[in-house]
Amino acid sequence: MQSDAELVRLARAGRITAYEELVRRWAARITGLCHARVKRAHLAEELAQETLLRGFRALDSLTDPDRFGPWLCGIALRACLDWLKAKQNAQVPFSVLGSEYDPDDSLHRAAQRDGTVEAELERDEERRQIMAEVEALPEDCRTVVLLYYYQDLTYRDLAKLLGVSSATVNARLTKARALLRTHLSHCRR
Repeated sequence: MQSDAELVRLARAGRITAYEELVRRWAARITGLCHARVKRAHLAEELAQETLLRGFRALDSLTDPDRFGPWLCGIALRACLDWLKAKQNAQVPFSVLGSEYDPDDSLHRAAQRDGTVEAELERDEERRQIMAEVEALPEDCRTVVLLYYYQDLTYRDLAKLLGVSSATVNARLTKARALLRTHLSHCRR
């Protein structure tokens, strides 16, 4: 198996398949990092794609091919910050849709049409609730949880990626799981 540095060198030489392999290796981690920053799964995927595209375009600017992963994570963080800044300037209130639009009413009618829709809505609501709780975790815990579950990384791999010890990764995951158990048990009461 080729190292990231070898793949970077090949990609710089015009071998697109080398960058495709880098994308396969890093996409899930970048998506998890983006999710931790912007707190929205669907948006995290878009930002991860943006990151990978920016990385490809800027590959010649990478001075140390051995540091491809941390370099790409830096691009991901910049993409997230760019989006967060743009979001602050482009928020549109729900009220602009007009008073005739009531999302709760349309969901209620859909559930009445088909009993399976109701069950699916309940599962969707449960998933949204879990993700909302994950997104509400402190950033250090949220980042570790999302990276850990987006890709089966070992504690050692997470520690290396985040620049902390394996013990710190363990502590953050333990804390995050405890917080999630507590918050979700209160929600179900």
